[in-house]
Amino acid sequence: MSKSLKITLFLIVFLSCFTTYAQNKTLPLLDALSVIEQQFKVSFSYADQTIKGVMVELDTKEDLDTILTKFETQTTLKFNKLDSHFITVTSVTTSFSVQKLDEVIVSNYLTTGISKNKSGNITIKPKLFGILPGLIEPDVLQTIQALPGVLSVDETVSNINVRGGTHDQNLILYDGIKMYQSGHFFGLISAFNPYLTKNVDIIKNGTSAKYGDGVSSVVDMQLSNDTNEAFSAGLGLNMITADGFAVIPLAKHTQLQLATRRSITDVLNTPTYNQYYNRVFQDSDVTDNQESTSNNQTFRFSDISLKLLHDIGQKDKLRFTLLNVFNQLDFDKNNTQDSQNKTNQLKQQNRASGLHYQRLWNKKFNTSAQVYYSNYDLKSSKFDIANNQRLIQENRVINNGLKIDADYNLSTALSLFGGIQFDEVGISNLEEVNSPFFKRDIKRVLRTYSAYAETVFNSKNKNTLIKLGVRHNYFRKFNISTTEPRVYVSQRFLDHFRAEFSAEYKSQSTSQLIDLQNDFLGVETRRWVLANNNTIPIIKSKQASLGLSYNKNKLLISAEAYVKQVDGIISRSQGFQNQYQYLNAIGSYNIKGIDVLFNKQLDAFSSWLSYSYSSNNYTFNTLNNGNPFPNNFDVQHQINYGSTYQWKQLKLALGINWHSGKPFTKPDNNNPTTGNTINYQAPNSSRLADYLRTDVSATYQFKLGNYKAVVGASIWNILDQKNSLNTYYFNNNGQVNKVENVSLGLTPNVSFRVKF
Repeated sequence: MSKSLKITLFLIVFLSCFTTYAQNKTLPLLDALSVIEQQFKVSFSYADQTIKGVMVELDTKEDLDTILTKFETQTTLKFNKLDSHFITVTSVTTSFSVQKLDEVIVSNYLTTGISKNKSGNITIKPKLFGILPGLIEPDVLQTIQALPGVLSVDETVSNINVRGGTHDQNLILYDGIKMYQSGHFFGLISAFNPYLTKNVDIIKNGTSAKYGDGVSSVVDMQLSNDTNEAFSAGLGLNMITADGFAVIPLAKHTQLQLATRRSITDVLNTPTYNQYYNRVFQDSDVTDNQESTSNNQTFRFSDISLKLLHDIGQKDKLRFTLLNVFNQLDFDKNNTQDSQNKTNQLKQQNRASGLHYQRLWNKKFNTSAQVYYSNYDLKSSKFDIANNQRLIQENRVINNGLKIDADYNLSTALSLFGGIQFDEVGISNLEEVNSPFFKRDIKRVLRTYSAYAETVFNSKNKNTLIKLGVRHNYFRKFNISTTEPRVYVSQRFLDHFRAEFSAEYKSQSTSQLIDLQNDFLGVETRRWVLANNNTIPIIKSKQASLGLSYNKNKLLISAEAYVKQVDGIISRSQGFQNQYQYLNAIGSYNIKGIDVLFNKQLDAFSSWLSYSYSSNNYTFNTLNNGNPFPNNFDVQHQINYGSTYQWKQLKLALGINWHSGKPFTKPDNNNPTTGNTINYQAPNSSRLADYLRTDVSATYQFKLGNYKAVVGASIWNILDQKNSLNTYYFNNNGQVNKVENVSLGLTPNVSFRVKF
């Protein structure tokens, strides 16, 4: 037995040996509900103002029904058990409140704060987030990689592959605004501060008709819309960033939410930063010392988010959202033969804003309207000192639009939803060389008009849910229309079994491609482009899935089989580093797979094991003689194991991630080169070695005077496994050289947070 496997097995046994703990104390109802969700594996739904300021006495030794009965006698609240897992909290004195609740069918999915809804969505609530292996803070885009069918082949949050798709095929929304940048530190950290985010919905199939774009998935982040929350604030520090947030009531019906975060990497080198630096900047101009030396390196990033909420009246609500995400890298290059010194620079920024108005006409009917703006800018300046040459590259996206929705509840069982959307996207790509002078500036604009409608039937006994929707898009510039049906059906039977069927058609007009692997200093090589209905078509997808789950006695067993076809992809969006690297071709990929999950919860202990199998193949008519060949993201087997445990205020987590290697292409063994050209074997006919990573994390909550404080520690890749993430080859004067990109090594992190 290998040393790594012995250590891993020891950690599993060690974490499994802890016992439960119960206590009796008075605490805020919000905290009590979090404890109950963890202990009894249920989920509560409530309006924030309903439980605001409510204190209860909790005895965790008692059963659930006794606890809820005591809560009702201690408060003016009513706890309604819709089924064995879902409980609503309402005030007996409330006369008017319009709030749609999406019934939870699996609470504490993997860990606290993650649940599966009856509509098929996975929902993450950062405020209730427990702990996951390797994470000590609720990083949204790292968290979703723990879900079956979701993987990042290069360990980043800027290259998340959902059921075999590329990252640009994920629709990422921040309060209804599309985001074109998802990561800090060029992909190792989520760009979205979680401490103002109330809910995050992850949808892999059966998407609501209100969503356009995103042929692979939707990640919908929603900030709180409640103006009645009391003042709260918090500060945090870890080995990469410092952050703070505040929820500030300005008046009775007006509230300001603020959050900001900044890296400490430009003022302090930590072991975490050094590992991140080595991972991100390997095989880039930053670490290329063939002709020059690099010094005076400065890297920093920041984000700031703001939301202003105002209730004009009991029925009218106005919300304004603002977000700015920023990364900047500066480093000098010195020629080894003289004293010339030039500063290379890379900037990446995404600014977004939105104004949302909602009108509650009555208990059955409400309307909303939103105008939004998103601006992404990626810019680099690169100097070739030896040739006295400067290269400027820029990729810019401007996206604005208008969306109007209406929601009508015909009855408790049937509801209707519909709306229209206007979306305008402009994308420009600039390249400029000073000597000899060359400038290329390509700009395109596309306007899309959409209408959508959806109906949801929810049976009185809560056993059946049917969601039928359709979205129609008109791309004015090309005079092209697409009609996209969507369907989701959920049926519970034999009390503890549930069957689910999902299917959808989707399309998107934006994508990312790579012109050259050393573009933008070789760090952020992907650039956004817009469909032109010629060399870059509109991407279209269709997929269907069928799932079955069993949920009883805190044991969840689920399996879902799926098939997905995506047409209109371009070869340059796939990141080829073989014989197809410089070719322009239009094709498709087809993936078939199955995701299986086992999740067992024992009091404060939760364990899960997931397995995913998939077969993902390209078809390009002009490549490989039109024959299918493995997709660059064809990871056929994936296994994730995780365990979490809570004892008193201590939370522990251990996780093991394994997957088979992704494809790559080797040079021909007998005739590797012809001049300056590499002769390759069949495309993607070889595979990297298997990937294995073990992570641990722990947090401890305690009182710091009158405030709550949390200290955390984590180790990513505790066994320091050297995983190969990518392998490619280049021709050096007739000699084939091999380049291998490796994963993060053993990476520690510690954090401290205090909440006021």
